[in-house]
Amino acid sequence: MIKVDNVTFSYPGSSETVLSNLNLTIEDGEFLCIIGHSGCGKSTLLRLVAGLDAPTEGTIVVDGDLVRGPRADRTIVFQQYSLFPWLTVKKNILFALKKTGRFSRQEMERRAAYFLEKTGMKDSRDKYPYQLSGGMRQRTAIARALAMDSPFLLLDEPFGALDTKIRRELQDLLRELWEKSAEKKIVIFVTHDLDEAMIMGSRIVFVKDGCIFREKQIQSEINCCCSQDLGQAECLRLKEELAGWYL
Repeated sequence: MIKVDNVTFSYPGSSETVLSNLNLTIEDGEFLCIIGHSGCGKSTLLRLVAGLDAPTEGTIVVDGDLVRGPRADRTIVFQQYSLFPWLTVKKNILFALKKTGRFSRQEMERRAAYFLEKTGMKDSRDKYPYQLSGGMRQRTAIARALAMDSPFLLLDEPFGALDTKIRRELQDLLRELWEKSAEKKIVIFVTHDLDEAMIMGSRIVFVKDGCIFREKQIQSEINCCCSQDLGQAECLRLKEELAGWYL
């Protein structure tokens, strides 16, 4: 479980409050999608849960422990890829797996190969980041995050730089891994795309003025329906409701 309790956040030296007395509980096994206007604090909330920033006020507890900084059980993927430029695609993944201390050498090799294939990066495994397009770098970062199999996966618009085909394939892969997770993995997924939130999320929350303004549980049948055809009546009604939150 992740519990965000009365969290307020302002950047040092700034009088602007990004988050204000925000409360949020995320149960084990949830796929939480966070939506909202640009600059509403979605990414800030993700960074606070990851331990990359500290709340100005309030607390965040992950799996019973107060968040005081980053930890290996929380993996984050940013909008902009974050790779080691001196390592190849495959070695970026192997390095991250080694740092977890959870996998044998054989298992690290197996996981790297599997997720390189699943993300379409198998043929580029020996290339360096500077030899890749922006979309390919992002796919590498996603492959690395998925290979680590952390119980808490935090994603900040991870598919935004990808073409439609790859984006859809990775949406399906992420959703499949979450559904099959024996540890009831928590996924927090920030997106500006309502269609994506409808396809992916078991719950959608809307951040406005630094607080949770609206939220809605999404049945898996609706996720499946939207995944197959966003033009179906149930999907259109849901999208109209979500769009109304922005007004």
